[in-house]
Amino acid sequence: MAEKTLNDLFLHNLKDIYYAEKQIYKTLPKMAKAAASDDLKQAFETHREETATQIERLEDVFKILEKRAQGVVCEAIQGIIEEGKEAIEDFGGTPVGDIAISGSGRAVEHYEIARYTMLCDLAKHMGMKDAAKLLDDNLQEELKTDKLLAKLSTALAPSTSGSGTSSRKAA
Repeated sequence: MAEKTLNDLFLHNLKDIYYAEKQIYKTLPKMAKAAASDDLKQAFETHREETATQIERLEDVFKILEKRAQGVVCEAIQGIIEEGKEAIEDFGGTPVGDIAISGSGRAVEHYEIARYTMLCDLAKHMGMKDAAKLLDDNLQEELKTDKLLAKLSTALAPSTSGSGTSSRKAA
């Protein structure tokens, strides 16, 4: 087996996040449709527009590397997306449905944040300033979206204890 380099690692992770972003782009309209809160719907719709731009930035990074933009199947994002579908099926239409959907969105964001952080670090280490800037732009949008989803989730929390019992006190 040939020894792998930082460039190999960078390219593999770039392909991984490229695939992930394309899958996320396809999934965001379903999340927006499932959300009851107008603010949560808008957050997913806005992030879809950002995701389209993020995909373009990734394609620019591939150009910098003089490589064809292509993804590699990312089992992790497929699993996170599947969990999001289950959250919609299990909790959609209930008082905690938007919190479940928001939480699924945050799981996606956390995956992306981890990938972009690594890619930024590698790009800087390898002296690829232009690529690092493009990747950092994506990272900053993911951080912003995670923060927004956290804020919305807190605002969406029902005033009940969530224990499944009535919050009325015994007389």
